Amino acid sequence: MKLRHCLPALVCTTLLAATASAQSLPKTHLKVTGGLSNLTAYQDYERPFWTKTIGEKSQGQVTAEIKGFNEMGMKGPELLRLLGSGVIEYGTATLSYFASDNPINEAIDLAGLATDVKTARTLTDAFQPVLAKTYGEGNKVKLLGISTYPAQVLFCNADIKGLGDIKGKKVRTSSRTQADFIEALGGTSVTMAFGDVVPAMQNKVVDCAITGSLSGYSAKWYEVATHLLALPVNWNQQVHAVNGATWSKYDPALQKFLQTEVDGLVNTIWDAAAKQTQQGYDCNTGAAACTLPVKGKMVLVTPSEQDKALLKQVSEQVVAKWAQRCSAACVNDFNTTIGKTLGVVAKK
Repeated sequence: MKLRHCLPALVCTTLLAATASAQSLPKTHLKVTGGLSNLTAYQDYERPFWTKTIGEKSQGQVTAEIKGFNEMGMKGPELLRLLGSGVIEYGTATLSYFASDNPINEAIDLAGLATDVKTARTLTDAFQPVLAKTYGEGNKVKLLGISTYPAQVLFCNADIKGLGDIKGKKVRTSSRTQADFIEALGGTSVTMAFGDVVPAMQNKVVDCAITGSLSGYSAKWYEVATHLLALPVNWNQQVHAVNGATWSKYDPALQKFLQTEVDGLVNTIWDAAAKQTQQGYDCNTGAAACTLPVKGKMVLVTPSEQDKALLKQVSEQVVAKWAQRCSAACVNDFNTTIGKTLGVVAKK
């Protein structure tokens, strides 16, 4: 590679070093199973990262192909097991999918604990070493990073004024912790696939449903829902991971390169989460700030102080229920990381 007219000299040296480093990577092609392919997290970040960024940063030495797990006929919960067995080399999936295998996967995203993205990231970073150890020892999986969807919020095809109005409502939830949250509010939790929500809300099978504010927009929930409560219930973090045996065979330079780049991907997604949450609010409700081509006409319900107090009260019940289904070691890990950060104590 020739660098002409490169000034100052330090810039030339840095570029040459980066190029030499990239060219020293072994020629590698990766097969990645990504997240839900119809959502912005996949379309705007994950797919371009694997199909474009990795190749550019490695000077073509490392290439990748990716398909969303839904495009491959999967439902999500099986992904961690397939990663551990080596059937899948690389994978991305929502942590809550693995809750039935081990409740430790719920710890960083218990409903009601993180009402803003900064807190959600802090709790994730605090607990990530625990999950990395769990995946390595119990599942033969190398955890590369944890990213997030925008805030998970309530979409309702019903006239609601606040969180208390969920009492008596049937609500689609996507995780055990969300189900505990809805039931603590006096609602009925309904387990349902993401793709089934629109007809279910149209036909009044459910009154409300929880998903990311922008995810709901992408799936056109604004066509069947009338009210959006702008109060994050949780975040639905995603793990980015690789089969442990596959990872261990890699040249150390390749490991370093991939880990550094995935760190960058994760940081980018987290940085975008708050903006995407607000974008979801704006575009579902047709606010002038929405920059996307289609604008919904939902009513944005702004949380009151009463809503925030009820959220805190309910979150305590959520933590207590979770602690009963997780191991003593798991609860201890929670208390020394997340609990210490928030001033919350989980008890068996």
